[in-house]
Amino acid sequence: MIERYTLSKMGNIWSDKHKFEIMLKIEVLACEAMCKLGHIPKKSMDKIKKDAKFDLEEIQRLEEKTKHDIVAFINNVGQNIGPEARYLHMGLTSSDLLDTSLSVQCVEASDLLLADVKKTLAVLKQKAKKYKDTPCIARTHGVHAEPTTFGLKIAVWYDEMRRNLERLEQAREMMRFGKLSGSVGTYANIDPYVEEYVCEKLDLKPANIATQIIQRDHHCQFVTTLALIGSTLNKIATEIRLLQKTEVLEVEEPFFKGQVGSSAMPHKRNPVACERISGLSRLLRANAQAAFENICLWHERDISHSSVERIILPDSTIALNYMFHKLIPVLEGLLVYPKNMISSLTKTKGLIYSQRVLLELMKKGLTREAAYEIIQRCAMQVWQDTSDFKDILYRDRKVRKYLKQVEIDTCFDIKYYTQHSDRIFKRVGLK
Repeated sequence: MIERYTLSKMGNIWSDKHKFEIMLKIEVLACEAMCKLGHIPKKSMDKIKKDAKFDLEEIQRLEEKTKHDIVAFINNVGQNIGPEARYLHMGLTSSDLLDTSLSVQCVEASDLLLADVKKTLAVLKQKAKKYKDTPCIARTHGVHAEPTTFGLKIAVWYDEMRRNLERLEQAREMMRFGKLSGSVGTYANIDPYVEEYVCEKLDLKPANIATQIIQRDHHCQFVTTLALIGSTLNKIATEIRLLQKTEVLEVEEPFFKGQVGSSAMPHKRNPVACERISGLSRLLRANAQAAFENICLWHERDISHSSVERIILPDSTIALNYMFHKLIPVLEGLLVYPKNMISSLTKTKGLIYSQRVLLELMKKGLTREAAYEIIQRCAMQVWQDTSDFKDILYRDRKVRKYLKQVEIDTCFDIKYYTQHSDRIFKRVGLK
């Protein structure tokens, strides 16, 4: 379950240990920059590099007293360095550490998620090609519409996931900013060179302008992008869930040996992985709303955003990573039932070809309104009795006035509906 998943690579990114490791690196790099500027003696810099370390338990103990995690961290590191600790955190404010380390964490999380997106794209590409010519019914409003192919369904997911890749790359870039400009962002007590030096070493860019913090529209874009990607995963999962319904059963989640569907009903094979994905997508969207609320803070900064971000950033990245690691095996092992897809195509007794007949009548000179009235009347008879749509068309005098039997038959050719599949696949990048 997702609780255990926090121990994964993604979970480790958000551990206190890793956060303080990044902060320690920032502090040492800042000292290096100040040493280059002549503000810290070389001998003192060597001592700082040699002895700068922290003890997580000691930080937690100190925080009980200080009620301030950054002060506790700096004090603990200073205990290990000794008198040279007076150069530590010189001219900086807590948010210089918090925001810059947070940016590093978000970039690291993005890299894991980008790998997930790319793996999902590879699976979707393979499946789309495999089922490119597998006919199935398309549904609008949940009702049978016209024929399509299962490959085209998957191609839609593939194209959307490609957009998600671009979005996540943009969101990663939006988080690739650091800030070491002091208490209200004016560099009053620290040279801008220090920020430039530290950011370069961390592969970040200095924020163009900051207050006490990096502005939270950056973080909002990041979290909303995660929610958007999660909604795509929910879209895929929901389609699989709908197609796995007993009366449909066109596809099915893989069901493994020893797996149990229900504690009460031994026959059950439930789409549990897809249901988890759908559920967690709601969490991502809720977190995105919280990220919007974080944009507006009092003056140059208040602390109302901080507690929120300590939840929504780890939770959103961990949840989305988990969702990918549930969806990818489902897609890889997806059970597809082409025979049931063919069966679904015949359930409405030919009604799915009604538009084709409508257009043929219009080609004979009828207005759309007149042709529609004729075809709709014939279609309603199929809903009301057991006759096939084609047979009703054969018997209808108004239809036969314009269309020969062979012309009616031509309207029921399923290949007509998939004649442009190659072109669509090429446009999506699947050729």
